[in-house]
Amino acid sequence: MVLALALAAYEFSRARSGGQAVSPTEAVRLMNQGAVLVDVRSQAEFDSGHILDARHVPQDQVAQAAETLKRFKDKVVIMCCESGMRSSAAARVLQAQGFTNVVNLRGGLQAWRAENLPLVKEGSGKSRRDGTKACTIPRSLKSRCIRRAGVRTATARVDCSSAKA
Repeated sequence: MVLALALAAYEFSRARSGGQAVSPTEAVRLMNQGAVLVDVRSQAEFDSGHILDARHVPQDQVAQAAETLKRFKDKVVIMCCESGMRSSAAARVLQAQGFTNVVNLRGGLQAWRAENLPLVKEGSGKSRRDGTKACTIPRSLKSRCIRRAGVRTATARVDCSSAKA
């Protein structure tokens, strides 16, 4: 009986916290398998450094962006923010709108940085002829690959074609 109550409390807590949480290493593995990463931080926070290929949807716009994100309903959607709190709330919003494969980046970008995983920065690259800017990553990471739990993510090619000059 006590075990059943403990299990029920755990499931309630997990559902309330936005569902399953994944470590940065697990997130890399999921992204290599086609998962979509959604960063719910502010524009300034996003521009100061974000995970490569992250889609930026500020937390207060997640409910409205769910329609745009519907094309990813069959994929794993990884939500992230600075600490994991805002993204947990955003994950609950998507779950309420029928997304079943939503996970939260445990510890957010703080945990990502603690594992020395790379971030890209908007707006600091050279302008191109088409009016976009290339994102830059720290020189120390340009030719380095990340190997975590047997997962390889190349960081040599960085292109943020959506960043306007």
